[in-house]
Amino acid sequence: MDYKKFGNSLYIRFDKADEIVAGIMAICEKEKIVSATYSGIGCCSEVVVSSYIPKKNLFKEETKTGVLDIVSLNGNISLDENNKIYSHTHAMFSFLDSNGNIALTGGHLIKATILYTAEIVINPVAGGMIRRMKDPITRITVWKL
Repeated sequence: MDYKKFGNSLYIRFDKADEIVAGIMAICEKEKIVSATYSGIGCCSEVVVSSYIPKKNLFKEETKTGVLDIVSLNGNISLDENNKIYSHTHAMFSFLDSNGNIALTGGHLIKATILYTAEIVINPVAGGMIRRMKDPITRITVWKL
């Protein structure tokens, strides 16, 4: 993984076997970024995504391996209720299913290991800070604005 800062934005190149979420968190900690948005493209060898099940108040995880092209990756960084950096990422991946057809998987991104490369841009929030709080109705963490 390597990155360079241009203006306020950070441009990251992830390399084979790097992990995207851990890499973003490490850069944010190193650069003292506590509020930001990010997006990117690339290709992974393994991903773990999850979807929220409101009735059970839990997330169901799915692990997928193979050639997984990042169709969309978007997320944000904020501070949680304990002043720790919190990453919230959604991603979609395309792959060939067992019949050779293009299929998709996605959701909350828990982990993504790079197959070839990924290119991610982090845009820190200027002039403020975004925090998170537990929503009393939905019981999930949301932005506290």
